[in-house]
Amino acid sequence: MFRRVRFSAVIDSQLELFQREHRDVIEDVGEHLHAYNEASRDEAEELYGDYVDVVDAAIDILADLRDHFARTLDEPERYVDEFNRAVARRLPEFARVSHA
Repeated sequence: MFRRVRFSAVIDSQLELFQREHRDVIEDVGEHLHAYNEASRDEAEELYGDYVDVVDAAIDILADLRDHFARTLDEPERYVDEFNRAVARRLPEFARVSHA
């Protein structure tokens, strides 16, 4: 029933590093979301596009981090799956990383 999470320590370290090293990107996401939520109907579409661009930039960083480590493994599929689930739990705004 409960699968042992084989890569939890390394994934936790990677996500902590992401949060520390890319705090500015994470803050930009929050600021762009707030701007979109506060926007008038006329501004909303453009501001949503800006928000999605910043989220995509963060997802790209996470995917690069994930994929770089995965290339060092003989069978990377389990790590990639665990990484994607950890992102969905810990950083849900970037959960689309699994599609990167």
